[in-house]
Amino acid sequence: MSKQSDVLSTEFLVKVAEEFGTPVYIYHAEKIKIQYEKLQNAFIKTDARFFYACKALTNINILKYINSLGCGLDTVSINEVQLGLKAGFEPKNIIFTPNCVDLDEIIAAKDLGVNINIDNISILEQFGNRFGDSYPICIRLNPHIMAGGNYKISTGHVDSKFGISIHQLRHIERIVKSTKLKVTGLHMHTGSEIKDVDVFLRGVDIMFELAVNFPDLEFIDLGSGFKVAYQQGDPETDIALLGRKLSEAFNKFNKTYSRPLQVWFEPGKFLVSQSGYFVVKANVIKQTTATVFVGVNSGFNHLIRPMFYDAFHLIRNISNPKGTERIYTVVGNICETDTFGWDRKLNDVREGDYLVFYNAGAYGFEMSSNFNSRFKPAEVLIKEGKAHLIRKKDVFEDLLRNQIEL
Repeated sequence: MSKQSDVLSTEFLVKVAEEFGTPVYIYHAEKIKIQYEKLQNAFIKTDARFFYACKALTNINILKYINSLGCGLDTVSINEVQLGLKAGFEPKNIIFTPNCVDLDEIIAAKDLGVNINIDNISILEQFGNRFGDSYPICIRLNPHIMAGGNYKISTGHVDSKFGISIHQLRHIERIVKSTKLKVTGLHMHTGSEIKDVDVFLRGVDIMFELAVNFPDLEFIDLGSGFKVAYQQGDPETDIALLGRKLSEAFNKFNKTYSRPLQVWFEPGKFLVSQSGYFVVKANVIKQTTATVFVGVNSGFNHLIRPMFYDAFHLIRNISNPKGTERIYTVVGNICETDTFGWDRKLNDVREGDYLVFYNAGAYGFEMSSNFNSRFKPAEVLIKEGKAHLIRKKDVFEDLLRNQIEL
């Protein structure tokens, strides 16, 4: 490990790759802690709570570690709720924000005692008719704010499937009144990779305007979308500035509301992205008339973000870090176009060298598959300088595990 406590050295990554094989996902626990403490420090002047958006990475060991930090858990499926409970999170520290699920899944979450966030009129009415004021709920609203680094991860615009439109407030009020629902929270989430803190400020102004219509609120949940840097010079969400401005806004509003409100956030990528390293092996160097390809022993079955979101991941040759720089296009071994990066400057790559993808902790393994009947990779957690295997690499039997031969 390097002297910087939040960075794993290339030498250390090579050792892990040699020990556990490649491809391999490697997560650095202490970096997660650093990111969590950064949030805590930024919002120290207001009553803020943080719930890890575990759709980014749900390995049970990651969940247990994040729980040990005192963070809550944001879930989007009943299975994530159950994983959170198994990892030791108390129900009161879990929020369940599903989308397009039926009432049975909402009831299952209610029976487990977690915070429930409802994002459509139909379920709101069904839940209210069945449970009335016996179980408090949060309502997810769509503020009609376009934000985020990619349309596919923008969730607060007018065409988004997420949340109940703020223009349906009167409909919400009629349901709440007629069914006696107790609404203790309002929620919004506009998207991911938000660089401009004013997006959050516009959102919270809208939430404050709506809050006066709900007398029993205990919190306002602003989701997340905090951006991290993927390459040198990348802009990031200014967490310190956001903390100051939102704290001022909340402290001012709390003087006018019937009780002080908490502000909740649901950071996912912000906590785990930079903790993750994905190490692969160069299988072949292939030169065509136009391009020099590095073909690696992975593909979008392991890391789909570059293909799905046009996401950039910094790639380095950790086996030959002092080699002459050359231009390569890094591709995978899947029978589809699976380009990880075009025209990248890499130190001279030789067949058998290890390459590392940085910022691979969020939506990496979590979105992996067995496409082409390839095995899912192993996962390793680095904690206090020691490497721990937290998921075994697939074996052939895993491909057949749930199949039934006739």
